[in-house]
Amino acid sequence: MSVNTSPRLISVQLVGLDEDLGATSSDVIRVLADRVAATGRAADGASLAADAIKREASVGTGVPGGIAIPHARSASVSEPTLAMSRLARTVSFGAPDGDADIVFMIAVPEGADKDHLTVLSTLARALIREDFTAALRAAATPQEIVDLVDREVSGEVAQAGVGTASSASSATATGQEARPAAATHAADGDAAGSTAGARKVLVGVTACPTGIAHTYMAADALVAAAQRAGAEMHIETQGSSQVEPLDPALIARADAVVFAVDVDVRDRGRFAGKPLVAGPVKRGVDEPDKMIAEALRAADDPNAARVHGNTAEAGSSTAKDEHFGQALKRWLLTGVSYMIPFVAGGGLLIALGFLLAGYGIALTHGDSGQNNAVYTLTNYTLLNLPPEGLAYYLGAAAFQIGGVSLGFLVAALAGYIAYAMADRPGIAPGFVAGSIAVFMNAGFLGGLIGGLIAGAAAYWIGRIPTWRWLRGLMPVVIIPLFASIIASGLMLLVLGGPIAWLMTQLTEFLNSLSGASAILLGIILGLMMAFDLGGPVNKVAYAFAVAGLGAGSATNVVPFEIMAAVMAAGMVPPLALALASTVLYRKGFTKPERENGKAAWLLGASFISEGAIPFAAADPLRVIPASMVGAAVTGAISMAAGVTSRAPHGGIFVFFAIGDVAMFIVAILAGTVVSALVLVGLKKWVRRRPVDEAAAGSEAAVAAETVGQRAPVAA
Repeated sequence: MSVNTSPRLISVQLVGLDEDLGATSSDVIRVLADRVAATGRAADGASLAADAIKREASVGTGVPGGIAIPHARSASVSEPTLAMSRLARTVSFGAPDGDADIVFMIAVPEGADKDHLTVLSTLARALIREDFTAALRAAATPQEIVDLVDREVSGEVAQAGVGTASSASSATATGQEARPAAATHAADGDAAGSTAGARKVLVGVTACPTGIAHTYMAADALVAAAQRAGAEMHIETQGSSQVEPLDPALIARADAVVFAVDVDVRDRGRFAGKPLVAGPVKRGVDEPDKMIAEALRAADDPNAARVHGNTAEAGSSTAKDEHFGQALKRWLLTGVSYMIPFVAGGGLLIALGFLLAGYGIALTHGDSGQNNAVYTLTNYTLLNLPPEGLAYYLGAAAFQIGGVSLGFLVAALAGYIAYAMADRPGIAPGFVAGSIAVFMNAGFLGGLIGGLIAGAAAYWIGRIPTWRWLRGLMPVVIIPLFASIIASGLMLLVLGGPIAWLMTQLTEFLNSLSGASAILLGIILGLMMAFDLGGPVNKVAYAFAVAGLGAGSATNVVPFEIMAAVMAAGMVPPLALALASTVLYRKGFTKPERENGKAAWLLGASFISEGAIPFAAADPLRVIPASMVGAAVTGAISMAAGVTSRAPHGGIFVFFAIGDVAMFIVAILAGTVVSALVLVGLKKWVRRRPVDEAAAGSEAAVAAETVGQRAPVAA
């Protein structure tokens, strides 16, 4: 028997029973954070509370059954810790079935991702069991709570090495990463079930955007429901820890498949041909019995939806819940998110090339027909440097690598739009269609359309019923071949010419913008960037700017001006809130907000608008309008001054990629001051209407959407 040498997760000092901690989730979190600090496990309770409240604002931690699990990784925490309260006055943490009366707060040191995951997933699995939650509610003393947690949670956590210096070495010695137990879940009695002819065999996958609590809670709920229904159930949890894939032999003998996921299922093709029941991960937690019953019916129904190749007739978990507009937005933003690294790397390398070699590196060299970069790399080496010297030669290399990287922009956009629609079989047709769009001078608009056609073709070909012996060839040969023919054929023979003409008209229109027209465009872009802080409107503006970068050139700088305006405007909300909360009007903000304000200085300077989300969550009706006013000012000044940016991200830290960096800074400062003054005025003279935490959390979710699912844009 192993001995637990790690510190205990919980103690009686960390437990409170039948207490009133306030009316909101933030109130409860602050008390529990102070409780952790009072035991010496955190240096600063306010800092820990701010980190947990920020996490709570992005996605509520309430789960069915009157439970909440707020959690945070914080620099102030010294060791993994659980604090618990049984509330006399219930509080909303965003659960669908109502308020929570049992709250466990998890606090782990910053950077301890594995410990965080292990504690959270283990606790979540315990809390799904009715006997455990009933015992928590019946406990008469804090010591009883501690004993329960030690028995049900701490032992399993200790086996994973949480909080011990030996955890990493022991994982290395065994050849496995320390991770939550039971990454693959199965109903009790599996051995007996495998030989019982009447016992149905089900397999499934659970996955949530963060890959933590709901992933494991859904898995355990489905396993328990299958056991109640007399079925054998095996779940693959595709969470944040190492994934243990289901045995192919087990999948082969499965009667049906259950997907409770909010993200794409990895290697979906393994389940090809199996009857499918799909839904969001929350349905796996809330309605496991219904999903199991549907799966058992599907197993006996020859007309049931089935997994086809790497796509499914029933679609992914989002298919039933999304209307076409939502699905289209998701497809396009997936393409943009995968395209960003090409743009970011390429744009920054080109800017670095200009910094080292001057803008002349992009000009044609004499009568050679080559630009100076290609000519230099062709005729000189590191041992035979050009007359301009080493910096010029390295600048030529950076410029050329950046240009090649940007050359993938349209193809990557199209390829990953198709991927979002049809999974891996769509990638090749999408890349080919995007390359054809470049060949036809159809630009990013051609890439968008080509990717959508390729994805639709791959998806529908994947739905065609085929013989079992052919199914293995579908995702790797048949679907890519025929989807490429359809999408690229249409682009080459029918659509490419008209789209190229439309792109020419759009380019000429943008180039014609000047004076009032350019300022108006800047105002609109600024308003969009601050309207929902990373939501759909913000993403449309950002995607428009990033997608246009590929069309920018020395003679067409408008795309670079649009990118600069978007980035500058997106920096304003966090910077303005930092200024207001730490300098101009400290007494108008709570202590956690002032702590968030300190962090928002760096976040805003980096073009990371998450710094504004905690403020918007608490006070959206004053924070968001103030942010919009300042962002509009910044966008207008940036466009009017002709500021350019070849980088799609990075804020002030990519100053070398900014044209007229002085005016870039002036525009940001102006918008920041305006937003901060407007916000201070609203806080002083506009009375805030009381709202409960659930409403605030809902508005924050609209503003922030789902932070863990978006591209690294201003959110």
